[in-house]
Amino acid sequence: MAPPSTPTRIGLAGLAVMGQNLALNIAEKGFPISVYNRTTSKVDETVERAKLEGDLPVYGFHDPESFVNSIQKPRVIIMLVKAGAPVDQTIKTLSAYLEKGDCIIDGGNEWYENTERREKAMAELGLLYLGMGVSGGEEGARNGPSLMPGGSIEAYNYIEDILLKVAAQVRDSGPCVTYIGKGGSGNFVKMVHNGIEYGDMQLIAEAYDVLKSVGKLSNEELHNVFTEWNKGELLSFLVEITADIFGIKDDKGEGYLVDKVLDKTGMKGTGKWTVQQAADLSVAAPTIASSLDSRFLSGLKDERVEAAKVFKASGFGDVLTDQVVDKAKLIDDVRQALYASKICSYAQGMNLIRAKSVEKGWDLKLGELARIWKGGCIIRAIFLDRIKQAYDRNADLANLLVDPEFAKEIIERQSAWRRVVCLAINSGISTPGMSSSLAYFDSYRRDRLPANLVQAQRDYFGAHTYERTDIEGSFHTEWFKIARQSKY
Repeated sequence: MAPPSTPTRIGLAGLAVMGQNLALNIAEKGFPISVYNRTTSKVDETVERAKLEGDLPVYGFHDPESFVNSIQKPRVIIMLVKAGAPVDQTIKTLSAYLEKGDCIIDGGNEWYENTERREKAMAELGLLYLGMGVSGGEEGARNGPSLMPGGSIEAYNYIEDILLKVAAQVRDSGPCVTYIGKGGSGNFVKMVHNGIEYGDMQLIAEAYDVLKSVGKLSNEELHNVFTEWNKGELLSFLVEITADIFGIKDDKGEGYLVDKVLDKTGMKGTGKWTVQQAADLSVAAPTIASSLDSRFLSGLKDERVEAAKVFKASGFGDVLTDQVVDKAKLIDDVRQALYASKICSYAQGMNLIRAKSVEKGWDLKLGELARIWKGGCIIRAIFLDRIKQAYDRNADLANLLVDPEFAKEIIERQSAWRRVVCLAINSGISTPGMSSSLAYFDSYRRDRLPANLVQAQRDYFGAHTYERTDIEGSFHTEWFKIARQSKY
């Protein structure tokens, strides 16, 4: 395509598939866009795609200066490059040609403190900066992602018109984008979104394991079960794609492809960051943490193969009991256990976001986050409507578990949930996500926990003191002396 006769509305640097797709999406919505990539073949590839996909107004540039100069002022440039050093390098390259009032938007999965550091550095140069979470994968980037921009409100106002059209559109609740808040809040919210995604995927995998290993369901039956589940309360992108996966035959051999996929899960770091932040903020997030641990254990494939040999030699098979189960009953129980566990996973994620918001003074609106996750993103689900309604009813809700609607749903499902976890334990099938979700619920709903004993132990060996249930104040007891006296 020839250079634009008038300046383009926006620029995008970083043309891997996500970058290409987002650029094409922006162009398709009527905004002429300039694109740049250090590897120039990607620029040509993007322009060629734009021609093929409807002669879209995408203009390619092979050098950063002409790229920057082609954009209307104040310039807005989205970067979609790998987090960390590549972002700093791209900023350095582009900022050499930018002028005061121009804006850079980082659309990658960046650590939120890096965004805050960059926003300060950019401000010193008179430039604006946004860190924007983008969820939905390659398909979402092309057809409508969920967008989580945080940082300069002035920068957001520059491009709100673009983002409102580019984001996923959901009937009754609008575009899946909102100004998240100050600083690195957009990146932080996207990070927790990914942590919830880890939990969701783990819970679905456990449902699959119980149905396959204990219920002996075939892939065809699993495909039908997940297809059916996707018509009700579990309607979601992840349940939908799970049903699809069970229906796909192996193109390189016999049987179904899912059975040939190595049981070793990769990760890029956002789940780990979520769990680290939960620990830093003293927020319990056991469902998300167990999903991370499960990925670590999956990575020990060779060790697990050897361990299986050791225990099989001692009479431990893969499944400990070969009991006959009522398939229809099991399927319904697992559905209820999956839904109840999912409530716990989202409750943990929302509590983490709230804790960070309080610490940083971001004033994040949890109901609004649920709204923008309803479309475009990987965790999109009908269930998010219920979460938005819960926060609409009570913006200061301490925990999703105590929202009257969710509390009722958990009470109705808790018997099935316990049956599934007990069946899995007795069968030797690990369900760390469902088990830890259940433990989270059981701990949260009890007004007294055995923590009194732990605190007594701490006071015994470390004089850490304790509070009493009946008298105000802080107390210390010489436990050792008293115990020794009573012994002799």
